[in-house]
Amino acid sequence: MQVVFIHHSCFLVEIDDKVLIFDYFDGDNIDGMHFTGRLPDYEPATKIYMFASHCHKDHYDMDILRLAERYENIHYILSKDIRISPNFLKKHGIDPAVRDRVTFVSPENEYHVDDLDIMTLRSTDAGVAFYISSHGVSLFHAGDLNDWEWEGAGDLVNGITRRNFRHEIKRLADKPINVAFFPMDPKLGEYQFRGFDYFLHNTGAEYVFPMHMWQDYSGIAEYKKRLSNKEMADRVIDIERENQTFAFGENY
Repeated sequence: MQVVFIHHSCFLVEIDDKVLIFDYFDGDNIDGMHFTGRLPDYEPATKIYMFASHCHKDHYDMDILRLAERYENIHYILSKDIRISPNFLKKHGIDPAVRDRVTFVSPENEYHVDDLDIMTLRSTDAGVAFYISSHGVSLFHAGDLNDWEWEGAGDLVNGITRRNFRHEIKRLADKPINVAFFPMDPKLGEYQFRGFDYFLHNTGAEYVFPMHMWQDYSGIAEYKKRLSNKEMADRVIDIERENQTFAFGENY
């Protein structure tokens, strides 16, 4: 199995004969930022599955639907808050027939797409998180599911978010997870590591990639220094740059 960190919360995973892509967007979609990650090119017959956890522009880009013109075996798994009516697609020069390649998903449901078994969790922000298993390999992409503690939000709001977050993570407690992708957002300030730490300590995820870091990866080393358990620290993957590639063993 090969994992490519594209940028922000976008990761590409190659498993067997298929490619899974999570939360891709064009690098210039976010005001004031320039993300340089790019998707690689594949043969037209490659099985590609594109996931979008919700409609925010740092997780979803309408132009991913244009990839259907290039790849005959592409399929989209999109959170139902993403709107792509036939009229909308026509207006933007996209063939409405692409909707036949889309599976819309809602929180706390299960779906089967070809040989992918997909379970959705409810985000504490918008949309869903994805738990996916296929031929003995299990992945988790959190989307914007996190313990979002914001200064000024108040104890009531932050408390509700924390309870909802922990409820969702407990659904993963007994599930195998080979690779996970989880937020470590520096915009949270002193609370940057809170959700990530809870996830690491309360799931059996073998490897966890920090994400949603807005091109500031300095928190990864800082967080790992806080962990007294070396084996736990080794589960956290060091990210240094966009389009960085990680290869995992033959067991995956």
